[in-house]
Amino acid sequence: MTAPSATSATRVHVKWFSDTGIGDIASVGGKNASLGELSRSLQPAGVKVPEGFATTADAYRSFLEHNGLEPRIRDCIAGYQEGRTTLRQAGAAIRELFLAAGFPDGIAAEIREHYRDLSQRAGQEQVPVAVRSSATAEDLPDASFAGQQETFLNVSGERAVLDACRRCYASLFTDRAISYRDIKGYGHLNVALSVGIQRMVRSDVGASGVMFSIDTESGFPHAVLISAAWGLGETVVQGTINPDKYQVFKPLLADNRFTPVIARETGAKERKMVYSHGGSALTRMVDTTERERTALVLTDAEAVLLARWATAVEQHYGRPMDMEWAKDGLTGELFMVQARPETVQARRSSSTFRTYHLQQQGHVLATGAAVGDSIAKGAVCVIRDAKDIESFTDGSVLVTRMTDPDWVPVMKRAAGIVTDHGGPTSHAAIVSRELGVPAVVGTGNATDTLPHGAPITLSCAEGEEGRVYEGLLEYTVEDVDMDRLPATRTDVMVNIGSPAAAFKWWRLPAAGVGLARMEFIISNLIRIHPMALVHPERVADDEAALIRQLTRGYDDPREYFVDTLATGIAKIAAPFHPKPVIVRLSDFKSNEYSHLIGGRSFEHPEENPMLGFRGASRYYSEDYREGFALECRALKRVREQIGFANVVVMVPFCRTVHEADQVIEAMASHGLVRGEAGLQLYMMCEIPSNVVLADQFARRFDGFSIGSNDLTQLVLGVDRDSEQLAGLFDERDPAVSAMIAEAISKAHAAGIRIGICGQGPSNHPELAEFLVGQGIDSLSLNPDTYLRTLPVIAAAEQRLGRRA
Repeated sequence: MTAPSATSATRVHVKWFSDTGIGDIASVGGKNASLGELSRSLQPAGVKVPEGFATTADAYRSFLEHNGLEPRIRDCIAGYQEGRTTLRQAGAAIRELFLAAGFPDGIAAEIREHYRDLSQRAGQEQVPVAVRSSATAEDLPDASFAGQQETFLNVSGERAVLDACRRCYASLFTDRAISYRDIKGYGHLNVALSVGIQRMVRSDVGASGVMFSIDTESGFPHAVLISAAWGLGETVVQGTINPDKYQVFKPLLADNRFTPVIARETGAKERKMVYSHGGSALTRMVDTTERERTALVLTDAEAVLLARWATAVEQHYGRPMDMEWAKDGLTGELFMVQARPETVQARRSSSTFRTYHLQQQGHVLATGAAVGDSIAKGAVCVIRDAKDIESFTDGSVLVTRMTDPDWVPVMKRAAGIVTDHGGPTSHAAIVSRELGVPAVVGTGNATDTLPHGAPITLSCAEGEEGRVYEGLLEYTVEDVDMDRLPATRTDVMVNIGSPAAAFKWWRLPAAGVGLARMEFIISNLIRIHPMALVHPERVADDEAALIRQLTRGYDDPREYFVDTLATGIAKIAAPFHPKPVIVRLSDFKSNEYSHLIGGRSFEHPEENPMLGFRGASRYYSEDYREGFALECRALKRVREQIGFANVVVMVPFCRTVHEADQVIEAMASHGLVRGEAGLQLYMMCEIPSNVVLADQFARRFDGFSIGSNDLTQLVLGVDRDSEQLAGLFDERDPAVSAMIAEAISKAHAAGIRIGICGQGPSNHPELAEFLVGQGIDSLSLNPDTYLRTLPVIAAAEQRLGRRA
């Protein structure tokens, strides 16, 4: 090696993270500048960052100059661009140039000196470090460069650190990195590489993951999304496993009384990456234990702490952020190990709302986590290995086990992407969002179940679950300018049943949720009859085994019901906080309850379940009283522990005033007392007796919500489920209209609010106009009809002289 030139001697080649900041991107790249910013500005606020240092862009350029690499790199790139060589040949040739080159003596000495100092600070002779690439063009607001350069973990010793730095330099010219720069329009020699050398957190015996300060699918800005897995974090970043997932509501983090975890999902976590002891490999993959697979990686307290850090980082940078964290398994400490701008949702307009609607039904072939909110269709193209990506057909749906940066060249040419493995923060998910390509990730076995060449439709427009349908289904796309929506005097709310779909509608200017159906959460997420959790001894053996499987991880099976219901309600409440969210207590009919797991042991056949043991009559009955206690516990937790005091509780199908008193007494015995902690109680107005005695019911409740489906059924004597009588079922019938008008008049005379949450106004614009004319306080619409019904309400108000 030759001595450094006079010019290179004046350059700064190595800097401690604590001496760098976000203004140093040109010197140490986006990744290392961010680590410096975290170390310097956010550690005083409690965010823990492992110590480290970075080589600079000047060090990289001195390396090129010292070894005469620049003209040879230009020749290799020109050969690829002119068609004389392939991308693979050009990339391999350039990487060989780097690996055969050596560091100038002065730069090598500086790296060794900083590594020795870092080891001394850690109290070790040779501290293990992570050696990460940080390109000067990466982690910018319009490009994530996710995984384009290499990372080396568990590196120990001066020689090994220098070798890892050299390999990082070479990784600037992997095939995927060259292709990505071509896509983004960056000059290959205009980008320099900094290398970050950071003390390893012992997450190999602990845990690690990724988090975003924004919901990555919907763009909802008030939730932190956390992915977590055992061992080193590369499994989450690369998408090789399905991690645990948590969502934390940011606005409630400032109040220490609350634990605002609004979603908690246990991933499969079949494998983990750990340190390798012996051999050339520094890390290795091992199977997780059964206990690790079923246990949650983070406690709620740890998820809340990470969310607080994410919020602090976002506030400091003034934009949504994408972060990596690690938990030291020896000390139990949490650390932030990376932060960079979120590059997809931050660019989306909050004033334009685009919705996709399937126009046909199809057979579901596979399901997984939805990435994006659009729909795509095409022929299946199954590719199991990156070496075969040249066989990909443009415009088809890429189906593979998982992706890494080598797959980017074909991902951008795909109509959609389906993977066996990975979660919402995997490589496939991050890059699919950035490229605007819908993806369904973590299906488990799509590469085996989706036939190559088969026509499919991929839908990410139905909530958090993405679905792959058989055949090419028709769909429509609707764009609405939110800034042009009219204001109304009448509160226009939405009906929400699915927690997974709630975030999809956060951009709607809704006045809250007029009806949140508890039944959806119970039937789709909990799946078990509540009484089967209270009295498991009464359940048949086959169903008892399934209950044990679903409730694993809970010492008390009743807690499974309470916890799942509470987080489901909280997730519905979050996008509309602090506006009211009216949650209806369970209103299953006996035949519907019997279909739940264990339900046959507690339900009795009825001739007419629609008029039978449902709604309020269950809550004080000995046959269901203990199950109702679980519902109340969940609602109390939502309001007082998670923190959503905007949740209003609504009683359905309350036949008599005496029954109302019994329900109110039962709720109070479980800690839900009207007026305490601001609790409001509403009643569904859906039985003729509710209208006739509205003045008496109004003394017991804070508001009414008209259920037009049941009210129409009972006023007209028409079974709403009868196909033969479908022509007679009409919410606009004069008799029904008279009852609705009377209910509105009596509610206002009693000084309480009244709205409507039935399907009628969503289906019939003229009914919405009638209700406005009667002075109703609120209309709650199905979300997909909100945008087209809002102008109808505004026009009706204008005609009636009732402007907002």
